[in-house]
Amino acid sequence: MAVGPCRDGGWLERARHIESPNCDARPDGEHVSLVVVHAISLPPGHFGSDGIVQLFTNRLDPTAHPYFAQISGLRVSAHFLLRRNGELIQFVSGRQRAWHAGRSCWQGRERCNDFSLGIELEGCDDLPFEDAQYLGLVDLVRLLCAQYPIAAVVGHSDIAPGRKTDPGPCFDWRRLGSIGNLPGKLR
Repeated sequence: MAVGPCRDGGWLERARHIESPNCDARPDGEHVSLVVVHAISLPPGHFGSDGIVQLFTNRLDPTAHPYFAQISGLRVSAHFLLRRNGELIQFVSGRQRAWHAGRSCWQGRERCNDFSLGIELEGCDDLPFEDAQYLGLVDLVRLLCAQYPIAAVVGHSDIAPGRKTDPGPCFDWRRLGSIGNLPGKLR
């Protein structure tokens, strides 16, 4: 499924829009030049629940699962989520800064949220990702590279080594890189 172009406000036409309050303005003069690929599942290792959407919209019930009690106070988001079935949800406009990278550094530049777009894949370190996710991710990365001056596509683990492991060892970078001459980690 093609994700379609971005509208003027930085929202993709064919993504499902669920706005997150966990975002703010990018610093003046800062432009998007990095795509960060993440993996998330809530609860960990479980797929298909509304936990991710609830986390990104500050509605996670801390009593619904023991793990949720540990994270319910977090204020985080990503620009996009690709579900296991390929559904694409957008939480934050590409023009805004989503809160996905945390303490991070890429090629000597700290605060990667300032200049990146975050894509969450519903998944974990221990299980392969689905074909629908790779197809959706390829389409999304192509579109983002056409819309923004993307210099690199990297994993969360690349910008926060030792602190983060996602998208994990089960993510096939070669499969994503096979779509053509994309920048960054793609090989």
